[in-house]
Amino acid sequence: MGNGRQRCSWVVPFPVPTMLASPAMKAVILAGGKGRRLRPFSVVFPKPLAPIGDSPILEHLIRFLVRHGVTELVLCVDHLAELIQAFLESRADLRSQVSVRYVRDEKPGGTAGPIAAIDGLTSTFLVANGDLVTDLDVGTMLEHHRARGAILTIATYARRTQLPYGLVRTDDEGLVRAYDEKPTLSHEVSIGFSMYEPEVLRYIPRGEYLDFPDLVRRLVAAGEKVGTFRWDGYW
Repeated sequence: MGNGRQRCSWVVPFPVPTMLASPAMKAVILAGGKGRRLRPFSVVFPKPLAPIGDSPILEHLIRFLVRHGVTELVLCVDHLAELIQAFLESRADLRSQVSVRYVRDEKPGGTAGPIAAIDGLTSTFLVANGDLVTDLDVGTMLEHHRARGAILTIATYARRTQLPYGLVRTDDEGLVRAYDEKPTLSHEVSIGFSMYEPEVLRYIPRGEYLDFPDLVRRLVAAGEKVGTFRWDGYW
């Protein structure tokens, strides 16, 4: 899980959303990764079940989506999928608030490929990484997405990184033109939450391994409008 604004508490701030996202909105949760950065812990449980406070990340994420008007969830699962399914089947309170179904590819499909196997994505839908914790305002993002007529909108966060070195800028002849001591660089990074129009599915052939960055490059190359939504809150 990417780290955004750092806080010293395990309490995740979830304010009441300013508006519901959309009636009967569907969301896809990508929960099939092997969690290599969490090894050895992820050998025995999938990363979406890693605890934050008294609840796993996946529960925080589902409750967040429900608060924003999501009524149907599709979980793309693979690694230790049985544990994820067993957890959700044991939580009657969650299942009473949202319908859940599972999609499992015969072989790994990347971070975009599995979406092609999901039936019923006929209107705007959400896709979230299974290790996401945020207080993103989904309703405002939806307004932003529709106002710009984007086929795909990526939620981003301004990440600032200070280099621990002096940065030397040279010209083509190797002559120094500037010297910046330990500069701070700013980048827009994806927080693992996107808004899709169903037309995106035309670019995801079923059965093809496809990662999200490759899908974005494919859309841009085809002249499709891919937008961003900057979030400065909790991530």
